Amino acid sequence: MRNAKIDRTHRDVVQALRACGYGVQSLATVGKGCPDLLVSARGRWYVLEVKAEKGKVRDLQATWHGQHCAPVHVVRSAEDAVNAISVREQETAT
Repeated sequence: MRNAKIDRTHRDVVQALRACGYGVQSLATVGKGCPDLLVSARGRWYVLEVKAEKGKVRDLQATWHGQHCAPVHVVRSAEDAVNAISVREQETAT
């Protein structure tokens, strides 16, 4: 198991998503480019990569994002995360 960097942004995002009633599973310890969070919302799954304000997606993360059949949303704040999920929910509701 690797040492995962779970910072304040990560904790704030998890807290905000849970406050909205979403299920949140941290994947931060998986490593190998795997995104940070798996979020369930009203029967759908979302994958989030949490970055600090100026954080960059690393090469291994970009490779992981490109190899899988689900979009990975890069978020930089709790507000970004909530918006990413709510926008996707609205898109799938129509």
